[in-house]
This record gives sequence, C-alpha cells and structure tokens, in this order.
Amino acid sequence: MNRVDSVHRLCCYCLIRSADHRRTDATVFSDITGAFFMRLVTRIAVNTSCGLALVALAACGSGTAAGPFGDLSGSEVTTKAITATKKAASLRLSVDMVTEDGRIKADFSSSTSGECTGTLAQGTEGSVEIIRTGGTVYTKYDEALLRSEGKGEPAAEVDATVEMLAGRWMAMKASDPDAKDMTEFCDLKGLLKDVEAKDTAARRAGQTEVDGKRALRLTEKDGKEKFTILVATEGEPYILRITSEGGKEPMTMNLSDFGKPVVAKKPAAKDIIDLGQ
Repeated sequence: MNRVDSVHRLCCYCLIRSADHRRTDATVFSDITGAFFMRLVTRIAVNTSCGLALVALAACGSGTAAGPFGDLSGSEVTTKAITATKKAASLRLSVDMVTEDGRIKADFSSSTSGECTGTLAQGTEGSVEIIRTGGTVYTKYDEALLRSEGKGEPAAEVDATVEMLAGRWMAMKASDPDAKDMTEFCDLKGLLKDVEAKDTAARRAGQTEVDGKRALRLTEKDGKEKFTILVATEGEPYILRITSEGGKEPMTMNLSDFGKPVVAKKPAAKDIIDLGQ
C-alpha cells in the first residue's frame, strides 16, 4: 500500500471514528486531497514559470517594425513588458492547459500583499477553491474531487468524508508549510521575481486584440512548439497573454486586472469546519 492509499484510509478512519465527538487532526484532513492538489499545483506552476520565462527569452528578437512601440526591437518591447508587469501590485492569472492527465485550469487573483482568491481544477476530477487573507488560508473541496480521490476506498468511508468536507471551508495558518505549497499562485512577487530579459530569436508579428485591448504579438518557435506573447500597446505595456501550441502540453495563460484590489474575504463561520474540535 503506497503513502497516498495509507493517507486515504487514515483520513476515512478518523472521519468515522470521530463522528460522535468531531475530533480529528487538521494535517490528516489536508492530506486527503493533498496528492491531487499538489499534482495540479506542480504541473501548472512549472508551466506558468516556463511561460513567464519564455517572455524573458523573447527579449532579444531581431524583428522591428513601425506602429505600436515605434521601432523598438523585440528585446526593448519585452523588457518594457516585463518591467511593467513586475511592478503591478495585483493581477489575475488564468491558465488553461492540456496534459497527459487531462485538462487543467487555474484562475487566481493575487496581490503583492499576499491577499489571494482562486480555483484549481482538473477535468471532471473536481476542484478546490482557495482564499488567503489575514495570515490564514482557507480551502474548500467539492464533492467530485473528494469522490475522485476516494476511488477504491469503502463506500461508507468515502460517503463520510464527503458528508463532512464537501462544500465546507478548512483553515490553516499561511505560514504552515502545506499552506505555502498550496498557495504558490498567491505569491505574486515569487512568480515574477526571476523573470529577466535573455537572448532569443522572438520576432514581432503584427497587432491583435485581447479581450478588447490592443496588443502587439511576439512569436518564437522551439522545434515543433510555437510560442506567442501578447503585450498591451495602450496604457502600461503589460503582458496580456502567453500561448504555446504544437508541444506536449499546449497552454494559454491570460494576465489581467492589473492593479485591481483583490477581494479576499474570510468565509462565514458557519461554513468553516473546525478540525480541532
């Protein structure tokens, strides 16, 4: 029996045996979906980092053209985009990617102050909502996720887990190591701190629009994989979209809501399950 299976059995055992007095271990409950969650966080974080790194790599394209940004080279346009994006006090990051494990989506609004809200999901396996505010991280798993992660376990144990946890918020300190892993997308400074301009052959490829906003297109190919970066041409030159196609894990990453306040509110007390009781 592997560690994940052991965790499932331990969690379900605790749920049933503690039904009368509602006593359990918060760490055990956070682990019930930990394997699922960390698979998604790791996969998306890696691709998000790669996407942002790609923007940095686009810095020294040789193509230049008149129009938006005048005669600035790919290097100069990208440097401006990186600088502007890194200065944003908050933004919304949405990722939609296809992997060998299925389709994965993430949608987070994060601020440099640490306030954050978002959702992470994988196909039909379910989703988890996250709120980080005031030094506390709140997570809420849906029934589909709990049942997906409980496959192979006794039905009664899975039902008990769903009854107690589905649609309920669980809380942990933001300083907890598990919480830090789960809220990687909430660390806006961390996501952007290593994005710097480097050499590549990216080229300017005309103008387009992203959700009604005019943008300059930069493109680059790496073997069969094609990357496209869209940079705002009006207002601050923020990075608006990064896409990859033709590779093993095609992805679209949208960045928006730059500088908008992140509304991260603590869930109502009646909706929070106290795992320490």
